[in-house]
Amino acid sequence: MTDKLLSVLIPVYNEIATIARVADVVAVTLPGVPKEIVIVDDGSNDGTRDWLTSRFTLDGPTTIAEGVTVRVVFHPRNRGKGGAIQTAMATATGDVLVIQDADLEYDPNDWIRMYDLIAVKQVADVVYGSRFYGLPHRSLYYHHFLANRLISGLFNVLYNQTLTDIEVCYKMFTREVLKTLRLDCDDFGIEVQLSAQIARARSWRIYEMAVHYYGRTYDEGKKINWRDGVKAIWYLFKYRFA
Repeated sequence: MTDKLLSVLIPVYNEIATIARVADVVAVTLPGVPKEIVIVDDGSNDGTRDWLTSRFTLDGPTTIAEGVTVRVVFHPRNRGKGGAIQTAMATATGDVLVIQDADLEYDPNDWIRMYDLIAVKQVADVVYGSRFYGLPHRSLYYHHFLANRLISGLFNVLYNQTLTDIEVCYKMFTREVLKTLRLDCDDFGIEVQLSAQIARARSWRIYEMAVHYYGRTYDEGKKINWRDGVKAIWYLFKYRFA
């Protein structure tokens, strides 16, 4: 396919029920592409840390298949998703990077078309997934849907974009894009800050495409809540005018 190294950034917090499956699926996705999986444990206390310690080498990369390595970094305390993503970005060495949650809400096979736009066709610098383009997605909380539409709509007005789902996990981008980012938001606001800096640069070719979504309920481990939605709206204005 191509020899461009793909860095998969996986922030993890208390995902003992899904981390093994996620690691296995990620390892076999895009089999013709060399991959570096960067797992950042953000202070888990449910056994996730123990599983990672038993599975991977901690003083360097662990080769788990031909062309696939895993790097594990531990935070001594919980910083938040944004903090874990920042650490993963600082650790990654790939030519192309993608963010992957440690649950099973998203399907890594959706990367195939995203990676094709960036590394094969070379028409995009950034590719966003979207849960609102008609592929199968689990029907869950209507207030989450409304909040997402509001946040994405305000983002488009403030940053002159046409994205439908800026809160989506799947964001893939080149190392050149990464070099321009100056991220410091430790919570879920990282989604807004990352998107704001990409949009304000006015120099990147941004694409969006449909992805599958197998959402979780709170009983199943979902962590984002209404406070994060309120903060996201504040961040939209903060990162536009700060």
